[in-house]
Amino acid sequence: MRDFQKPGRSAVFATNGMCATSHPLAAKTAIDTLQAGGNAVDAAIAAAVLLGICEPQMTGIGGDCFVLLKPAGEERVIALNGSGRAPKALTAAAMRAKGLTAVPLYAPEAVTIPGAVDAFCRLSADWGKLGLAATLAPAIRYAEAGVPVAPRTAFDWANDAGTLQGTARDVYLFNGKPPVPGQIFRAPKQAQVLRRIAAQGRAGFYEGEVAEDMVTSLRTLGGLHTLDDFAATACDYTDPIGGAYKGIELVEHPPNGQGATAILMLNILSHFDLPGLDPFGATRAHLEAEAAKLAYDARNRFIADPNRTTRLAHMLAPETAARLAALIDPKRAMASPAKLSEAVHRDTIYLTVVDRDRMAVSLIYSIYHGFGSGLASSKFGINFQNRGAGFTLAEGHPNEVTGGNRPMHTIIPAMLRKEGRVIMPFGVMGGAYQPNGHARVVTNMIDYGLDPQSALDAPRSFSGPEGMQVERGYSDAVRAELAAMGHDVSIPATALGGAQAILLDPDTGVLQGASDPRKDGCALGY
Repeated sequence: MRDFQKPGRSAVFATNGMCATSHPLAAKTAIDTLQAGGNAVDAAIAAAVLLGICEPQMTGIGGDCFVLLKPAGEERVIALNGSGRAPKALTAAAMRAKGLTAVPLYAPEAVTIPGAVDAFCRLSADWGKLGLAATLAPAIRYAEAGVPVAPRTAFDWANDAGTLQGTARDVYLFNGKPPVPGQIFRAPKQAQVLRRIAAQGRAGFYEGEVAEDMVTSLRTLGGLHTLDDFAATACDYTDPIGGAYKGIELVEHPPNGQGATAILMLNILSHFDLPGLDPFGATRAHLEAEAAKLAYDARNRFIADPNRTTRLAHMLAPETAARLAALIDPKRAMASPAKLSEAVHRDTIYLTVVDRDRMAVSLIYSIYHGFGSGLASSKFGINFQNRGAGFTLAEGHPNEVTGGNRPMHTIIPAMLRKEGRVIMPFGVMGGAYQPNGHARVVTNMIDYGLDPQSALDAPRSFSGPEGMQVERGYSDAVRAELAAMGHDVSIPATALGGAQAILLDPDTGVLQGASDPRKDGCALGY
């Protein structure tokens, strides 16, 4: 139990349904949808699309999503890949011929075809109850009436505003400036697009005037995108992957997502006595950093489009983790393993919903960097993701830029399963940090006995491309000890990620919602 004399938040307990999101309006919309007779899929779609209005720097209909779904009355988990592909005409050879060594972040070469709308339409048709007209209605209403900009959203908006170009500046800036907290943001042109999707399904987005607007805008900027690329967009059902950790199974989305990285990290950490360490001391943070370096190096080598990821079994094998764990010096930081040039960043939304029938949805939805590519379509102002920056230009690499392929993705939804039963859908936002975040949440709960809210509240560290970032929740003494071990320690300018979780108590049937205080959101139940 937390100390009620110190800042913090209680977990949310309910029995009929629960949602945890990064914005209160989205959480309230999800609960309203459940109470109107919708299920967890309906509620998740309603909340996710609204988050594109509440947090447009993080996500939107120009982006991608991944979903894990536990159907009502079952314990199987279904994965849905809603990530888009590179335009068919794009080639790494042509980009190298231009002198490029990496995919440019804020240019049409980085814009992959948006996949999320197709996935939402498919989910609604296959698993929802209310239909798109009902689930999109709240986002349409808020897009027209406007949403007060929340504090964390305003902070991120200001940080990312410099990437906006052309039409995107007109849509997402206020007289050339980012909004301040409480300022009203409206997106009436996006409401028009959502109305077309509500009436026509995916055709309202991938065909006709909306698709023409996106293609014409991208081609004017030098893109190779075609109407055929948009019309051919299709999500894919697939099988999740999983890994055991001390009686718990971590269930992740398969490649092209980086979920295998989290499983590999836990497999490496299982070779160390974490419960015997101070949970927020230097040694635990050091071991986690070293495991991350090794797991992320494997990610960079192997994860790509599902058709080109050939070493997944190797990444998940216990023997691989054992050999990597043996490379870790418990007292000294290793030099960072060589990394490829693919871009990493931390702008994403994650939400989870569980309904009264115990259908559970774990959904993550993103435009990649803050405001994605910084580009938007000229008529409807659809902000384009820059997920193509997840490709590499290294010749012969599995993740090499290839027209019609999907890039390696950072966004990963997750679930925990115990004795064959799903006990917690959860996710951690934060770009490259996400696998590390999944491992941190799991070890916080399993090795240190923290409840879900405390596991999300706890301080974080991450050893990535910018050195070892250690949040202010750690003491200066811990930072000094880590520096003495050889880590390049700094305090991050932005909190590391943000997370949401819902614990399903198998004994009482009570739902326990947790929401990361690093974001504006909350968990709500009824």
